[in-house]
Amino acid sequence: MGSRTAYRTCPLCEALCGLELTLDDSGTITGVRGDRDDPLSRGFICPKGATLGRLDADPDRLGEPLVRDGGTHVPAANWDDAFAVVRERLHDVIERHGRDAVAVYLGNPAAHSMAGPLYGAAIIKALGTRNVYTASTADQMPKHVSSGYMFGDPLAIPVPDLDRTAHLLMLGANPLESNGSLCSAPDFPGRLKAIRERGGKVVVVDPRRTRTADLADEHVFIRPGTDAYLLMALVRTLFDEDIADEPDHLAGRVLGLDDLRALAVGFTPERVAPVTGIPAPVIRRMARELAAAPSAAVYGRIGTCTQAYGTLNSWLIDVLNVLTGNLDRPGGAMFPRAAHTATYRRRRPFTTGRWRSRVRGLPEVNGELPVATLADEIDTPGEGRIRALITIGGNPVLSVPNGTRLDAALDGLEFMVSVDPYLNETTRHADVVLPPPRPAETPHYDLALLPLAVRNYVRYSPPVVPPPEGRPTEAEILARLAVIASGVDGDPAALDEMIIRSTLGKAVAAPGSPVHGREPDELRKMLLNGGNTSTTEQRLDMMLRLGPYGDGFGADPSGLTLARLRTEHPHGLDLGPLKPRLDEVLCTASGRIELCPPSFAADADRLLAALDSPPDGPDRMLLIGRRHLRSNNSWMHNVPELVRGSNTCTLQLNPSDATRLGIAEGDAVRVQSRSGTLEAVAEPTDRVMPGVVSLPHGWGHDRPGTRTEVANRHAGVSANAVTDEREIDPLSGTAVLNGVPVTLERATS
Repeated sequence: MGSRTAYRTCPLCEALCGLELTLDDSGTITGVRGDRDDPLSRGFICPKGATLGRLDADPDRLGEPLVRDGGTHVPAANWDDAFAVVRERLHDVIERHGRDAVAVYLGNPAAHSMAGPLYGAAIIKALGTRNVYTASTADQMPKHVSSGYMFGDPLAIPVPDLDRTAHLLMLGANPLESNGSLCSAPDFPGRLKAIRERGGKVVVVDPRRTRTADLADEHVFIRPGTDAYLLMALVRTLFDEDIADEPDHLAGRVLGLDDLRALAVGFTPERVAPVTGIPAPVIRRMARELAAAPSAAVYGRIGTCTQAYGTLNSWLIDVLNVLTGNLDRPGGAMFPRAAHTATYRRRRPFTTGRWRSRVRGLPEVNGELPVATLADEIDTPGEGRIRALITIGGNPVLSVPNGTRLDAALDGLEFMVSVDPYLNETTRHADVVLPPPRPAETPHYDLALLPLAVRNYVRYSPPVVPPPEGRPTEAEILARLAVIASGVDGDPAALDEMIIRSTLGKAVAAPGSPVHGREPDELRKMLLNGGNTSTTEQRLDMMLRLGPYGDGFGADPSGLTLARLRTEHPHGLDLGPLKPRLDEVLCTASGRIELCPPSFAADADRLLAALDSPPDGPDRMLLIGRRHLRSNNSWMHNVPELVRGSNTCTLQLNPSDATRLGIAEGDAVRVQSRSGTLEAVAEPTDRVMPGVVSLPHGWGHDRPGTRTEVANRHAGVSANAVTDEREIDPLSGTAVLNGVPVTLERATS
């Protein structure tokens, strides 16, 4: 039997690693290694990427649509019949209850696909519903809110310029396990080592001594949920020691410096030390070292986002980048320039609260409502109640706070349709499951992640094998759902055609566009003649041509097109280091960086008031999450190689707490909170600070009705059985998944 080699970007996390695949004559992936010719990853590969072949060939992946028949799922007669059920049932709900009776949930895997970002918004727009929920409000939404109010654009998230920085301060991030997040950087370990090798310093602030902390120059333990106090004290120290001012390269571009100075007065290092657990001299030294470094970047991730002050944390991280003169400069925190993102677009200043949730009155943020209130909207009777749900990727039963409640609520829906390759803890509730093709059969371009890369870079991966005859692509599945949601029968390709013509029409009318003043029909013909085999590829080609490196539809013959990227750069194309581009990004109403937005200043009053609150009693512990290198939430737990070794669902706690509570290694421990109870296996370790316990995210594969055999054998427990859906960051609606108060006791039976 012969073999061949194919290349593609790994779709399993945010690192953008290039892969070299070996396939046999049947199209089965028989080998995976890092693509040494990829200019960004240079051959780096992690255990997740190395098992892409096993994930691709997983026998539990669904190959055909399923429909519910009584209490079980059975194969649909064909794809048309499955979509006919969706059309009939969805329209019935809309006709009887209105469009807001249908909700959409977009999960984490949707951001790791090409089709999800291209078609998710089209489905939402076609439905006309305000009930939109995504994994963002259990993850990174504070970064969007912070960037939105500071810079005017919620997608303008600064990333640390890892390859040139001399000092990196990381909070709530463990990139040696996660491979990086909101900072796409293949071989994060190698990049951190390089900082130290060139004489720089890496500091990690975390309640756990993670693998990343082991690699760093310094690890600082911090009490969960208190990062905002540390960050405010760092700001206060910079002002106290006259080492904070408007940087020269940002002169005239910063608004609110004096307001920020006044806001920081109450947060001295001495005052926050008892709350954070970090001595005041250490805080002062951290501030001085950050300011004195030739270049520096402050970077915070999910540990700082999923807590009660998540937005304040995200804001203060970039406040520090501004005050130390490191925003938008090499070696600091910079804004990537993605090849598919046009720089001439008109953007409106960011705002939130354009509508509110029905039950709890929580404000809309970035076009969606907090996922922490999804169960409320399904459970609570009355006009506007959610009666139907569309899920695209994701597994909210395991990923949202008090997932046990959501699990029960899904049973009360009148109709549910899921686009997902597995019958998992969430999709088992669906009336129709529409599985996308396997990764080898799917094109890949990182629309969501390339704008977060630590170096400007672009890569397109065509399918390495064609999907079976009659099998719709992921794009075709989502486009057909959008057409059904619109209530108008039609060809899904017509949706792409409408989007292409609308985009071209706006581009030719926009001053600064590379095609300003030209005829849309001329440009449309160029896309049709560009060698693109689908309207999805034509859309991507259009975005690249209109982007900052594009050919401008012939205006720059050396510029990018999809055909050139596909044929001349199959391993990807390096577009150079990050460059200062604040003028392209900034779109606040004032035209300046809003250093002290009023809503953030108001929430800082809440932070200050809580500073004087009494600490929890000795019996109250604080629960935090945990990342594993072989895991990405719940959607890789069905690969045998990825649920071995250290990737286990144990409850880590400090040995002093274990001794005090009479808990030994391997004991069953009962963990209880306001919202629920779970039992987990104890793992005493000094890697967790006293008073803290840690459970990994995405486990709990013990529910009936799923078809994930390997995951079921390694079920673990869901940490979200004890997280509280009532606790959110009020500025972003993000769930509090870290610093959750719990009590422990040794389980006796």
